Amino acid sequence: MTPNRPYLIRAIYEWIVDNGLTPHLIVSAEVHGVQVPKQHIENGRIVLNISPHAVRDLQLGNEWLEFGARFGGSPFKVAVPTQAVLAVYARENGVGMAFQDDEPDNEPPPDSPDKKSVKPALRVVK
Repeated sequence: MTPNRPYLIRAIYEWIVDNGLTPHLIVSAEVHGVQVPKQHIENGRIVLNISPHAVRDLQLGNEWLEFGARFGGSPFKVAVPTQAVLAVYARENGVGMAFQDDEPDNEPPPDSPDKKSVKPALRVVK
């Protein structure tokens, strides 16, 4: 299956914008390929405002998030692999979704039972 993280990022982003709030991302700057202004990284992470008024040409793709923004008045092309996104949330109230930074996007957790080995059971409830 394809990873669900990019779909969830897009859905939460749209929901936040539709409610008139400001979407923000928390990104792990330590993931290979992340292109963000280094001077704004704190503890290996960066918070990015991705509201329609703050960015240009926002592309929320399945593998990459890309947009143009200004940092300290200087233009910068931001590129973030979707697996580097740790959270998407509304600035005003903190509502959104966090992702585990070490979870694989396309595999079940190691402790979960194999779906093929679980026998379905139905029961009549009156």
